[in-house]
Amino acid sequence: MARLSVIGREQVLKHDFEVQEIFTEIEGAFGKIPNLFKTYAHFPPLLKANWSKVKAVMMQGSLSRKVKESIALLVSKDNSCAYCVAAHTAALRTIGTTDKELRMIESEIEKSKFTEKEREIITFVRKANKDPNKITDEEFEELRKRGASDSEIVEALGVMELFTSFNKFLDSLKVEIDF
Repeated sequence: MARLSVIGREQVLKHDFEVQEIFTEIEGAFGKIPNLFKTYAHFPPLLKANWSKVKAVMMQGSLSRKVKESIALLVSKDNSCAYCVAAHTAALRTIGTTDKELRMIESEIEKSKFTEKEREIITFVRKANKDPNKITDEEFEELRKRGASDSEIVEALGVMELFTSFNKFLDSLKVEIDF
């Protein structure tokens, strides 16, 4: 059971135009306002900051949405966050990822339809999530050999960073899965 209530559009004070505006943007992007953001609405500055970060990390950059959603899924799976696993499984399905592809992403990334560079980025980020201190200089250089730019490496690690924090926030509050 959730430890905090979610704040829906109907509970946002009429004079809180900033939260209303953010909710409108979120609903436009996702077709609904996920419980993650409804929970952040308890502290509007954090709602605003996290929505801005989602837009920067997930909606900009050169990595494909499929790569980013896969990173979000795998980081969340490794961190045992059921909410984010459900959310990013659903997101991958909405962009046409089949159940077979999902299974490959989760357990056989090397057989997936990703390019060699994308697979290397996903594998690297997953390792960074598990223990960043165990990443070797050789592994980092391998990313570059596969064609990953510094910008793409930072972008991918940004996805990991975003979802690691979401995982811990959601699990600490036992936010109800709404996907």
